[in-house]
Parts: sequence; C-alpha cells; structure tokens
Amino acid sequence: MSTSTSSPKDLVAFLHSAFPSIVPATTLEAEISSNTSHQLYPDTSYTDNEKAEISQWLTASSHVTASDEDEAKHAERLGSLNIHLSTRTTLLGSKPSIADAAMFHRLAQAVESWSAEKRTGEHGYHHIVRYIDFVQNAPLFGLSLSADDKVNIDASNVKFVHKPIDPKEEKERKKKEKAEAIAADGQAPLVVGRDKEGKGKAQDPESQSKKVIADGATPQSSKKENKEKTPKPAKQRPKETPLSPHLIDLRVGHILKAMQHPNADSLYVSTVACGDPQGTENTSEYEGQVVRTVCSGLNGLVPLEGMQGREIIAVCNLKPVTMRGVKSAAMVLAASPRLKKGEEDNHKGPVELVSPPEGAAAGERVCFDGWEGEPEGVLNPKKKVWESLQPGFTTTEGLEVGFEASGVEALKDTDGDKGKGVKALMTKSGGRCTVKSLKGAVVR
Repeated sequence: MSTSTSSPKDLVAFLHSAFPSIVPATTLEAEISSNTSHQLYPDTSYTDNEKAEISQWLTASSHVTASDEDEAKHAERLGSLNIHLSTRTTLLGSKPSIADAAMFHRLAQAVESWSAEKRTGEHGYHHIVRYIDFVQNAPLFGLSLSADDKVNIDASNVKFVHKPIDPKEEKERKKKEKAEAIAADGQAPLVVGRDKEGKGKAQDPESQSKKVIADGATPQSSKKENKEKTPKPAKQRPKETPLSPHLIDLRVGHILKAMQHPNADSLYVSTVACGDPQGTENTSEYEGQVVRTVCSGLNGLVPLEGMQGREIIAVCNLKPVTMRGVKSAAMVLAASPRLKKGEEDNHKGPVELVSPPEGAAAGERVCFDGWEGEPEGVLNPKKKVWESLQPGFTTTEGLEVGFEASGVEALKDTDGDKGKGVKALMTKSGGRCTVKSLKGAVVR
C-alpha cells in the first residue's frame, strides 16, 4: 500500500480522500467527532451511549500506534483491541462509524508491515487483520480507496489454526465426568450387557455348581470364589459449609462503561472491572483490563450517566445467566425502600447503588463484620444461598450497608455477637459501604 495517506498525523487528508464529497479538505482534526458518523452514514442511527463509545474509540485510535509507548504497553493495547474484535464486525458491534475509518487509518500502515506470524500466528492479531480487511473492502463502510491504499492481506496465509473440538473426544470426556460424578455420590454403577433373555448374564457361583452337578461332575471351588473380598469404604460426601454471608463473593467493581441493553428497555449492560486475573471464566478484556459483562435492571431507575465510571459493589459468584441475549456474569448491589405490610412493589424506585469506601481498588473483597471467610467458587442455584441470605441485607440509620442475622430464617437464633444488631459491610482496612439516603432499605 501507499504511505502517502496513511500517516497517523494526517487523519483529515485520509478522510477527505476516502469521503471526498463529505469531508472537506479544510476540516480541522478537532472537528472530527461522533457527529461525523451521521454525515458518513446518514441511514444509521446512534444512541447517546453509542455516541459516547464512538468518542472513546476515536481517542483510543490515536493511541493504538503511538510511537512514544514502550513495547509492553503497545502489545497490551493491540491485544485488548484484538479481543474486542473477536466477537464484533465493527467497533460498535455491527454498525459502521467514524471510529472504524479512524482506526483503519491509524492501523493500516502498521498491519502492512507485520510479519505473517504477527498477523496470523499462534499469538498473532488474527481479528485485527480480519477487521482491517473487512473495513477496506466492505461496501458497508463506503471507503473510496485505491489499490495502493489497501493493505495487502492474503486470506489463505494463516500460520496457526486453533484445533477444533473433536465431537467424539468431547462426548467421551462428558461421559467420563458423568461416571465420576455418579461414583462420587456413592450411587451403584449401571450394569450393562444383560438383555431380557438373560444372554451374557453373569452367573453366581452357586448356580454354576448346580449346573456342574447336574452334568455328573464334581464341582471345583474357585480361588476367586474362596478369596475374601474386602469391601471398599464408601466415599463420604464433603461436609457442607454452614450458611453464612461470607459464602457470597462481594467485591468492589469499577464500571468502565455502561449502555442500554439492545433487546430490553429495562436493562443496562455494563463493562465492570472486578479484579479477576487474566483467563478467568466469563471474563473478557477492555482497554487492557480484565472485565465482566453485567446486566442490571436499573434502566429508568438510575440515570445512564450515573452508571458511567461508577464504583459499585458486585456479587461475583452467582451462576452466570443470559438476559435477552447478553450473558451476565455478576450482579450490581443496590438498595430500595422496604415495603410496608400489604404494599406492592411497583418497581418505580427510588433505587440507590451501594458505594464502596473511597479509594477502594477494583476486586477488593468486602465482608460483613464478624462474618469473614472465604466465599464459594460459584454458588449452587439449587441450594439458594443468595436467596436465603439476601433478606438479611439492609441499611442503617447511618446509611451504612449491613447484615442482620435475625432477618434470615436459618440464622435468627445465631448466638454471640454475630447475632446481635446489624453488622457493617466493610473492607479489610475498615472502610464501610454506604448508600446515599435510604435508611432501613432492602439491599439486593
């Protein structure tokens, strides 16, 4: 490709060449914004949240090939973008925007210089390469590019292909796991090889002896028959941990971005950093951070702008659920007024998010005073641990979030200090979690 229009210092010149009838050559780079998307793609509508995301990607595109960054930071940015594009055809998901044109402009020259290994090797940026090829060729984006302005990409030159899952191996693996689970529960294994006619049926020693005598022969004892068998001790089920709020994995979370759910008017979809290590199940990467996708029924109760950049408390070990097509891997803790006797919940609020202590880091665990302990990995939905304990979650006159054992049927007779009063939700350093104004509220 030609380098004349791919210099990262000349975005306006690139846009003018790509959209000559829309972007004048006299346009200032500072004038390029999310609003430019409407000019480039007038048939596409954008929500306020998508406009904000376009602005973020415009900023990110200016940093993705920055020459003043060290190699580690540069690789981190590319890795984050590669993961983001692994499930999307455009930066917004499926809609074209000015951000795609800017990202193509910033990356094209770099991708052109990448080796085949860096493009499609085992640790290469497969999805970035696929995205660049899509943007430069798909009519969706409407870029007027000459052959010299396009990155030379050979779709057949793939250095590494991830091994697909073998259906037979996967079936055998699941079968083995099921057998192990049955054995762990102490159930008798299923006996196979016996039909209705008794063919292939194993005979017991006594019947074998009778058959030999009937044939006029003397029965001979078998060594195996006379050998005493030592019964294997039955596997004991692990002792269940007594019900306690410490089983719930409550952590400080930082909402990096929030948007309206594409398929549900009452839901938000938030990208939340919860301190998970890289590779944790049900996480992804966003701007170099490991994050969870969280759906919350707060649309119409908490303003969208009030969710952006917000620090919250997240319940991190509920079993992930798919909500209208989006998989949610945590829950945002919030408070609402406690209903009076006979009063019905109209779900109109008010609702206040639980706030961690100021300065708390994403992923920092919070526990109720006196109820400390290690949480479960993933709560078993059948045991209804969250449902049993949640009635004890409340707020005090001092607007602190706490746990009251008397509110939980199974813990109402708890002895000692733990059973007295409301125990504050706090970090190890003693910082307390609070709400803005709701006293004696329900927290869930």
